[in-house]
Amino acid sequence: MKPSAFNYAKPSSVDEVLGLLSEYGDEATILAGGQSLVPTMNMRLSAPSLVIDINGLAELSGISSNGESLRIGALTRHVEIENSSEIAEHAPLITMAMPSIAHPAIRNRGTMGGSIAMADPAAEMPACLCALGAEIEITGGSGARKVAATDFFKGLYDTDLGGDEIITAIEIPKISAGYCSAFDELARRHGDYAMCGAAAHAKVDGLVISDLRLVFFAVGGTPVVAAAVGSAMADQTVDEISIAAAQHAVEDDLSPFDDLQCSATLRMHYAKELTKRILNTLVAG
Repeated sequence: MKPSAFNYAKPSSVDEVLGLLSEYGDEATILAGGQSLVPTMNMRLSAPSLVIDINGLAELSGISSNGESLRIGALTRHVEIENSSEIAEHAPLITMAMPSIAHPAIRNRGTMGGSIAMADPAAEMPACLCALGAEIEITGGSGARKVAATDFFKGLYDTDLGGDEIITAIEIPKISAGYCSAFDELARRHGDYAMCGAAAHAKVDGLVISDLRLVFFAVGGTPVVAAAVGSAMADQTVDEISIAAAQHAVEDDLSPFDDLQCSATLRMHYAKELTKRILNTLVAG
């Protein structure tokens, strides 16, 4: 299929982008990597009057160190992030998750900002950003603002992004001494959307875990922070007893859904299995 007819603009500045968004409102859409937008347009699931191509805005690309945090421009390609030594050193969870995002051809074009703006509940990056305590920088006509990743994702494909705003950057705190990260997901084939996935960040001292931030994805409309699991594992030694307690706590955190890929019952089983894997990975270093 082919998309409906649309107008096309390629602005040369963020201000020009914001002006177009203000003028066209909900009739305009942003083209970054296009890995989600183009298929939905081809299937006519979306039919914008104006496509605003922001690929020429170099100011929105790149990875930089900003004191205690890393700043990733919204237009930074997944492949750049996957191959970044700075990301690997200061935010290893992101590096762990990158190979699970679709396939190399998709990662060559897909962008961090595009993935976040799409807010697909089965996407890896939203969960990772929630686990790491990242902030999303949003720019609109009234200036820039920052929103915690856990507050940014509102519902199924729904975010805190206003119709006249764009994501300009993501800021991720650098990993602190004594902290470790872990990532895992279960999919039918590598590159497919996960049936259940988990990203975690915690302080680890030998076999003892504290400050655990475990976030599940592909189990609800948004990334789900497993607060009950975090409480169950507070200052606990990872062993068979504590793992069983954490798996039981998953039932308080999740209310999985059924879909064509997986039943709710199977998703809950997968979430408990991933909890075990994640905890063992964290203490294994």
